[in-house]
Amino acid sequence: MSPTFPEGLQEFLHALNRDIHAGADWGIPASYIPELAAVDPAQFAISVAMADGRTLSAGAHTKRFSIQSVSKVFTLASALGRIGDALWARVGREPSGTAFNSIALLEQEKGRPRNPFINAGAIVTTDALLDGRQPREALAELIQFIRAAAEDEDIHIDKHVAASEEATGHRNAALAHYLYSFDNLRNEPDLTLGTYMHQCAIAMTTDQLARSGRMLAGLDGAPRLISARRARRINALMMTCGHYDGSGDFAYRVGLPGKSGVGGGILMIAPGKASVAVWSPGLNHYGNSKAGTEAAHRLANFTGWSVFGG
Repeated sequence: MSPTFPEGLQEFLHALNRDIHAGADWGIPASYIPELAAVDPAQFAISVAMADGRTLSAGAHTKRFSIQSVSKVFTLASALGRIGDALWARVGREPSGTAFNSIALLEQEKGRPRNPFINAGAIVTTDALLDGRQPREALAELIQFIRAAAEDEDIHIDKHVAASEEATGHRNAALAHYLYSFDNLRNEPDLTLGTYMHQCAIAMTTDQLARSGRMLAGLDGAPRLISARRARRINALMMTCGHYDGSGDFAYRVGLPGKSGVGGGILMIAPGKASVAVWSPGLNHYGNSKAGTEAAHRLANFTGWSVFGG
């Protein structure tokens, strides 16, 4: 039976967009990546891809933004499709309780990152996807995977953002070299790092991002790119690790798996019901979208969607 959707959802999304703009509590864009620091924080978009095939949207839902760490969800799915559970010998599945770019736990745990969504873990996952290939081949596979998930060929890497990251990504370079020192990179650090930075520079609209998450929500008609079992496990990691040291707070307030990025995007999954994408480039103290997190909370309250029941 097809799930029912709350009456008035489209009207709610438009009202939410108006309220977010009226509140003007935007947060601050990521300051350490110049291309992101220059983005106007007073922007908001939300899209809900539903089981009946419709996508309901409000705000700047056709504007492209850098998905940054939201890309880690797709890289993880692609890497697991390539090498399977062998990946978990190199990356853990536990929450970190630290910032997304922290090196402290990596040192303590001898070069095995706590999970695939912190930067160190994502670098290892990208390295696994890259293994035995040139960066352009690995990136082409990843882009095609995302295009297939969204059923949209108009998804690309923003070369300006990638160049901006490469010029300023010193902490990520330190993480990559540290991983290499523990033999947890198969490729040269700069090769893996360049691939990782281009992966993070993928640009999408919230409409595209919401549609790309349908495979994780198990929606009828969604492209079957991964198994239901793997989707459940990726959703579990999104719930426990998808917002870094803010993951517990997001789970408490929203009750749905979600993955954030410092470009201000959030991909959120309501299994069997919908895939949701939110974007607002200003960040809170966790490095997650400030207005986007508030919007996710309000949407969950309105719809009653939660993996923990009504």
